[in-house]
Formats: sequence, C-alpha cells, structure tokens
Amino acid sequence: MNDHTTGASPESHGDREVIARLLPTPADWDLPLEQQLRHKDLLMRHIDHDQIASTRSARRLLRPAVLAPATALALACAVTAGIALSRGDAAPAGTASHRAATDMQPAAALLDRISAATETHADLTVRDDQFVYTREKTRGADLTSGKAVLGPLVDREQWIAQEPGPLRKQGLIRQDGETMPINADLGDTNGTPAGISRPTYRWLGSLPTDPDKLLAYLYTKTPHADGRERDQAVFEQIGSMLGGVMPPRTAAALYRAAAKIPGVTPAPGARDAIGRKGLGIARDDTRYGIRTEWVFDAKSFAFLGSRSYLTKDASYGKAGTLLSSSAELEHAVVDEAGRQPTDAERSRTGRRS
Repeated sequence: MNDHTTGASPESHGDREVIARLLPTPADWDLPLEQQLRHKDLLMRHIDHDQIASTRSARRLLRPAVLAPATALALACAVTAGIALSRGDAAPAGTASHRAATDMQPAAALLDRISAATETHADLTVRDDQFVYTREKTRGADLTSGKAVLGPLVDREQWIAQEPGPLRKQGLIRQDGETMPINADLGDTNGTPAGISRPTYRWLGSLPTDPDKLLAYLYTKTPHADGRERDQAVFEQIGSMLGGVMPPRTAAALYRAAAKIPGVTPAPGARDAIGRKGLGIARDDTRYGIRTEWVFDAKSFAFLGSRSYLTKDASYGKAGTLLSSSAELEHAVVDEAGRQPTDAERSRTGRRS
C-alpha cells in the first residue's frame, strides 16, 4: 500500500518505518487485509501530523524499516504495532560496506569468545514436521499517540513450524492467555517458504559457515530500500535470528560475521527485559539516534535477550526512551504446536533460564 496522505513527506514516511522494526510482535495475527490496511492508514495519518511539524525545522534523511525479527512473522496490524513494515528488493551483491572497522576490535574479541563457546554445543536433529518452541518476556512502546509509551512486560510463547514450505500457517503464538495463528507474510498468497524471513533449523544449517561468505550473503538477502543504512540493517537481521534453536556452527558463524560489521561495539552494563545484566554487543544508528543491544550471559555466553532505545531526543521520545526489549527464557523442539515441552525435550536443547 502506498501512502497518499496529504502533506506527508518522504522523510515522515521513513521515520514511521524505522520505528516499526522496534515494535514487539503484534497481538493479533489473523486480521483481514482490509483491517490491517485501515489500522496502518489511521496511524500513519496521526504520525504524519507530528512529523510534518518537526521536518520543517530540521529536514532529516529517513529510512524504511529492516525486516521484522523472525519471531514477528506477520505484518504489524494491532494498535500497539499498527505500522506496516516495508520490504524492498535485495541490495546488489558487493554494494555493502561490510569491511571490519578498526574501532570494533574489542567487540570482535568478545564475539569470537561467544562464537567459540557456541561451537561446543551439541547439534540437534530437528524434523520438518516439528516445531521450535520459545518462551520469552517482551515489552515495547505504543506509538499511537505520537509519543513512545512503554507497555507492560508480557509473557509470550511461540511454536514455529519447521516445514520448508511454503506455509500459509507458520505456527502459533500465545500471549496473555490467548493463542493465535502465525500467518504467511503479507503478499505470500501461496505461503511463505523457509528463508531469511522464516528461518527454520534446516535452512539455517544450509547457510555458509565461513563468516565472510555468510556476511556477503546477508548483505545480499537482507531486505533493502533506498536510504536505509545497510550496515545497521544487516546487524539487526542477524539479531533477529539469535536466541532460537539453530545449528551451533551457524550461530558461531553469525557472531563472527557480526564482528565484521563497522560500528559494532561492546555495551558494558547491558540488561535484558527482566533486568539480567550481561555482556553486551551494540550498534548505534547515529543518524537516527537509536541503539540496538544484544545481551549475553557473562559465564555461559548464552544469548539472554535484546533491547533498543533512543540515544538522542526525537519527536516521539527523549534520549534514553526504551523502544523494545526481550528476555529469552526457554527453547525446545516439540512435536505439536500449542504444547509446552516435556522435561526430556527441554534437556535435549539445554536452553532454559
């Protein structure tokens, strides 16, 4: 859907889109397309009004959103996440500036330690008819008022189908006691296949394990749009795949690939959504004043969660305003969507906090 809101500038459209990637998974996964578009139009009109005033005093180059995290497999369409995510064509290979930066050596050393620890994990056998289970706590900002209002911490469980697809029903999500289907991505009328927007265990295992080749692949495949900073988009694409169940060699390669992205730095004192302090890895989007952090356990190097917040004042919040955060609590592989893992299934993955 194209924006035709009277008076809306390209800058205001980009600002809406960059906020979209930071919002939590929507509460409703099965709204009709017409209702999704109505939610989008109403919210865009509201945010346009706020953005037009700010761009008159300081015109900024604004960007579209990167792909939503893998857990957010449907278009944001509820009140707290009613901004449509933008996808464009993939960037041509070789156009990304993914050479390692000299100021990120401490982060590279930390990510290498995390990668080495990950490689010691046992590989799993995950069948195509099974589901990857995730239990987490999340919170996000509500932007419907034109300002970022932080919502409560919510419990969320997800069951992601491992069939290569394409699938019209990708699994289930349970939040606040309500269970809803995860539908195919918007536009995938025949279903969404396994891939970068629906990373199954088998698909993740097919990725290159050489960090340079993997990074080149991600720069090519990460959704692209004009004006979007490529390095940040790829950093966040990697972050969207962390925390779940994946082959250890793939996880290790992702960490080493992330170390090669310019601007990646350590983040001392990083905490997840439930306050667990750990080793942090971050990247600042200096143009838009948003920091994205990954948090790892200081002893086991397990991925604990992530958070994003403003590093400078914006029209929708002051510096320090939290936009989203998560805490990973449990992962397992189960035979049936909607069922919690057994003790045996939990012990096979060894991922419970």
